[in-house]
Amino acid sequence: MRVVLAGGSGYIGASLAASHLTEGSELVVLTRGSESALPGDAPGLRRVAWNGRDPGPWCAALDGADLVVNLAGERVAGPGFAYRWTEARKRLLASSRVEAGKALVAGIAACSRRPQVFVQASGIDYYAAGESRATEDARSGDGFLSRLVADEWEPSTAGVESMGLRRIVLRIGPVIGAGSPVLAPLLLQHRLFAGGPLGPGAQWFPWIAVDDLVGALRFLVARQECFGAYNLVAPGILRNAELSKALARALGRPSWLPTPAFALRLAFGEMAETLLNGVRAIPKRLLEAGYRFVSPDIDTALSSALASRPKP
Repeated sequence: MRVVLAGGSGYIGASLAASHLTEGSELVVLTRGSESALPGDAPGLRRVAWNGRDPGPWCAALDGADLVVNLAGERVAGPGFAYRWTEARKRLLASSRVEAGKALVAGIAACSRRPQVFVQASGIDYYAAGESRATEDARSGDGFLSRLVADEWEPSTAGVESMGLRRIVLRIGPVIGAGSPVLAPLLLQHRLFAGGPLGPGAQWFPWIAVDDLVGALRFLVARQECFGAYNLVAPGILRNAELSKALARALGRPSWLPTPAFALRLAFGEMAETLLNGVRAIPKRLLEAGYRFVSPDIDTALSSALASRPKP
């Protein structure tokens, strides 16, 4: 299989790439920068760079591919949630997703042999936060990320459907795994005996283990009847306070020090709302399709992540 992966330099991209390379696929990684978590000399791996102005190199790489996976886009949060959402930052978050999506659509339109399947990654931020169960047919929210996902990010590649490609849209929750940028700061907080819920702790925390993210993506790609939107979250959704307790159990540490909501808003500005207002996302369509989770509950996922963590 020839796989083209756009935005393969991050944690999810590296995990998916490793899965395909292990099985002997030919992998082309389309990048917007030089940094990458991928090994530089992996057999079967080729990188193609795009500077954001000339999509030509990306277009040429798409011809003859069997599968295209679009993960491209600037990270919503920097290391340790370091970036505040200034207006300039918001424009970058939008443009890095929309421009990449449009470049891929243009490239596929020019192919002499077009791919068969197109996977568009987005996020569970599509949905409104709150107590309502967010299945794939739930309405989108009104916040910045919700509007970005629903109005710009996902639609940026909808054009491939009119070309006859089967398009799968993955609304992905925070990823739990060894080295995960979501998990790492939480583990550090609890190892330093400073663990506790964020704000009130009652907000929902949808999540998915990295092995299930990769497994579910490949499961959906392999089934011709699977298309449209799927929530990539584990069925064992829990609240933020329950997550903190699970982390404490896994590390043998207490969960006793809540982070006040006002402190989060002071530190992160508007982005703090994504931490304080969780989405109750449910993997309804994925379960109906027959996918069986490797890590359906948080204790299993944390155990696997910690067991896979490199020794210091």
